[in-house]
Amino acid sequence: MTVEDKSADRQGELDPGEIHNVLRNDRRRRALKRLRSVGEQMDVDELAEHIASVETGESPPPRDVRKSVYVSLHQTHLPKLNELDIIEYDQRDQQIELRDRAEQVEVYMEVVPEGDISWATYYLGVSVLGVITLLAVEFDLVFVSSFGPAFWSWYFLALVGVSSLYHSYLERKHRVFDD
Repeated sequence: MTVEDKSADRQGELDPGEIHNVLRNDRRRRALKRLRSVGEQMDVDELAEHIASVETGESPPPRDVRKSVYVSLHQTHLPKLNELDIIEYDQRDQQIELRDRAEQVEVYMEVVPEGDISWATYYLGVSVLGVITLLAVEFDLVFVSSFGPAFWSWYFLALVGVSSLYHSYLERKHRVFDD
């Protein structure tokens, strides 16, 4: 009987459990989001300053919070991301940059700003509105029935199509890596 190696293949896909483990921590998510937005190599001090600022809502953040963030990044979060080949972390130079494997994590990082809705919720809303409109046409409600079911079907199909194109454009614009 042999002991099977449960570690992920470092050349292939990340294990879903590893992705979940990465994303369940706020500081790791914030670090990846910041690296993605910067788009180039950055210093650990800059990253710690940014995350501490986000966490406290103060700019500059208090020194003790910045130091706490720096220590947790340096000792825990960045080595973990480096071990999974999501980032390249040079501990001597204190430099970090995203690697190709970050794409596998990025798929799960749809960031929805406060007060906004996700794309999934938007598409669900458009679909429900379309169904309600077609039911209103069927029951001969005054305003909507004057246009007929064909008009409303084409209208909502076009709305979903244009929305999908815009969504696709935004996704490409915010990708970590260009193809």
